[in-house]
Amino acid sequence: MAAFQIRKIQSIIVFIIVLIAILWLFQDNITKISMFQKNIQQSDNIKEEINEAAYLEKIDNFVIKEYSNDQLLLHILEAEEYSRKTNKPAVLHNVKVVTYDEFGQQGVVLTSNRAEILESDEILFKGKVNIQSKNDVSHEIKTESLKLLSNTGQIESNREITYLGENTVITAQDGMQMNIDDDTMSLIGKTVINQDSGSVIETANLFVSYGGGEKLYKSKEKTLYNSNDNKISADKGIDLNMNDNLMKLFGQVEILNSGGSTMGGSTVESYNLIVDQSNGGEVYKSNDSTHYQTKVSDIRAKRM
Repeated sequence: MAAFQIRKIQSIIVFIIVLIAILWLFQDNITKISMFQKNIQQSDNIKEEINEAAYLEKIDNFVIKEYSNDQLLLHILEAEEYSRKTNKPAVLHNVKVVTYDEFGQQGVVLTSNRAEILESDEILFKGKVNIQSKNDVSHEIKTESLKLLSNTGQIESNREITYLGENTVITAQDGMQMNIDDDTMSLIGKTVINQDSGSVIETANLFVSYGGGEKLYKSKEKTLYNSNDNKISADKGIDLNMNDNLMKLFGQVEILNSGGSTMGGSTVESYNLIVDQSNGGEVYKSNDSTHYQTKVSDIRAKRM
């Protein structure tokens, strides 16, 4: 029994000696690790202090009112956070802007996750922007930058924009200009309209009007309409009424169907071809002379 206790004590002594030897051998590494961790903590603290010091201003629950030279209220801006750094535009997070007209009546309401206030005092919205007009019409726009000009009652962008319209998604290559007083918008440059039906319209410089309850898309540029069955080109533009689901294609119109036949229309001063989409399908109508041609037939008619 005594021998067993002696061996146990010897084992403990050997373990302590080995542990001391290991600690002695690795004491430099342990010291380095401790210093490294301390340096990391100090570095993080310094970065945080520098980052905080870089802010000239940082305000939560930010609210500001802008007035004209005549002391008329132009807009009220609210943001969950306002921050400004040296030589940088002021940044707003979760921002809301409400505009007002010369009579003090509320105009449009713009909301976005992020915006900037430029040195010119213009407000530049980033990403997805929701616009609620004074006529209670909702507009949703996605773009790299969207500018609010309070003095002129305009909203504009010179970057590619995506506009979610009535059963459509519209992309304009060179931006947009929107008049906040009458719910009209000009989409600039090459414009593509993707309809929920799967049809695609390619045109340029599209005018959009939601004023007075109408829902109109208009262009005077050459237009190409691609449906599931046909391709239609019109050289003088398009008038698309989303309330009635009627599309009017102007000028000389050519239809090429999936079977390869062609239908050529004459040049006219009024609407050339009407595409009726009201019943979920497509019906083509024209009050002008029509030339219908296939491989086996050649038909001419005064109207279609």
